[in-house]
Amino acid sequence: MKTIAVANQKGGVGKSATVASLAAALHAHGRRVLAVDNDPQGNLSLAMGVAPEATALTTYDLLLQPKVAVADCAVLAPWGEVALVPTDVRLAAAEVELAGAPDRTVRLRDKLARRLPYDFALIDTPPSLGFLTLNALAAADAVLIPVQCSYLAMQGLRKLLDTIEAVRQHGNPGLRVLGVVLTMYDPRTLHTQQLEERLRAHFGDLVLDPPIRRSVAFDYATVAGEPLVVHRPDSPGALAYMQIAQEVLQRA
Repeated sequence: MKTIAVANQKGGVGKSATVASLAAALHAHGRRVLAVDNDPQGNLSLAMGVAPEATALTTYDLLLQPKVAVADCAVLAPWGEVALVPTDVRLAAAEVELAGAPDRTVRLRDKLARRLPYDFALIDTPPSLGFLTLNALAAADAVLIPVQCSYLAMQGLRKLLDTIEAVRQHGNPGLRVLGVVLTMYDPRTLHTQQLEERLRAHFGDLVLDPPIRRSVAFDYATVAGEPLVVHRPDSPGALAYMQIAQEVLQRA
């Protein structure tokens, strides 16, 4: 199983939408997929149509209870054969509860390291670099970074790269950047064009194509509780994520 953390310290850059659509796209390509909502906001759970009350056990239990396994928490999304470990508001307390534990950054890694019936695990992360994100990075083979073409998102990217390097040096030397996904892309603005040039100059072919254009279709898909790839499979955003999934398959 390949484990991919989807991370960026900046919030609102499309991490949850990327995990949901990529999970659906990989499933459409014939892969068995597990998505893990490791963000207390629960946006991924909502985007995939799973309410917190739909399951008795969530990511909080997976991280805080040693005997709870992935199989105890995972539920199937109502729109397809994609499994999800949902979250609930209790996960917000996990940062404090994990602080004193000697294994506080590797609990998710240990749970995902067991034999699981999936080809890919995709982990959604919160917009911070605390213990929840560190757990995701410690568990991952690679990191996929959604980046909105904005100055603040670029600042968050720098800090994330520093954290990835620190995780490499302290327990996960094989962690690599799988790619950068340009999200909420608006090619009509000079600001977007300039930031895209900077990203491509720095990351080269790590910048995945095509960019994900800004679209209200993502909002409608979230309201429907479906990834855009399922809700509007013929939309430009859905087709873009299907291409991104092919890139991920080749690189992973």
